[in-house]
Amino acid sequence: MKPNKIKALWADGKPVLNGWLSIANAFTAEIMAEQGYDSITIDLQHGVVDYQAAVGMLQAMRSSEVTPLVRVPWLDPAAIMKALDAGAYGVICPMINNRAQAQELVSYIRYPPDGTRSLGPTRANFSAGSNYAFEADENILCFAMIETAEAFQNVEEIVSTPGLDGVYIGPADLTLGLTGKRYTVGFDREESEMVDAIQTILAKAHQVDIRAALHCGTPSYAAKALGWGFDLVTLPNDVRLLASAASASVTEARKLMRA
Repeated sequence: MKPNKIKALWADGKPVLNGWLSIANAFTAEIMAEQGYDSITIDLQHGVVDYQAAVGMLQAMRSSEVTPLVRVPWLDPAAIMKALDAGAYGVICPMINNRAQAQELVSYIRYPPDGTRSLGPTRANFSAGSNYAFEADENILCFAMIETAEAFQNVEEIVSTPGLDGVYIGPADLTLGLTGKRYTVGFDREESEMVDAIQTILAKAHQVDIRAALHCGTPSYAAKALGWGFDLVTLPNDVRLLASAASASVTEARKLMRA
């Protein structure tokens, strides 16, 4: 089986820059995969991507050096196992609130005897290489998203779940969960209580030798998060990049028209 390059970067003490795909298009995925990201996540939760589109996107990214991840819609064994069978090298699962749910997640990602994953890696047999069934458990990454008040309260029991590789912080939902609508919703938190919460999750993960990831809205905040010690940071997704570039182009053109 082809090794997971995220794990290789971490073994060398290097952080991971993760891209994010919410547009259901193989060409968009192919373009993003050639831009120098270490990994790219296909979003099946909040994006407009369905399973069939995700398979095409995974195929489009195969020729690049990027490591493919999938954020599944929910803690659902069918969705998780199908994402892995399609060739994802890791799963990010939303709304993991306690140890029992974290244990469920791990079980769906690992083959017996360490889990309950059903054997049938239809595409992964080809995209990931030979001997997949025997090497998948050591290569596939399992991330639990910490993004609710309950998850924050239970963070120590979540991070200590055997087989969990890391936690992935969703700062927008975490802010809603911990503070209600007191602050504007968004990714790059500057409020002291939210920075403290984010850094607490990071510290709890590192105390038990698992990884911590953070979803970021800007490269500058991603750099700040890496300075705090995060192992993986997600940069703006394809939707935001397209909107930003298009808006900047139109704005510049209209300024030149008025000149």
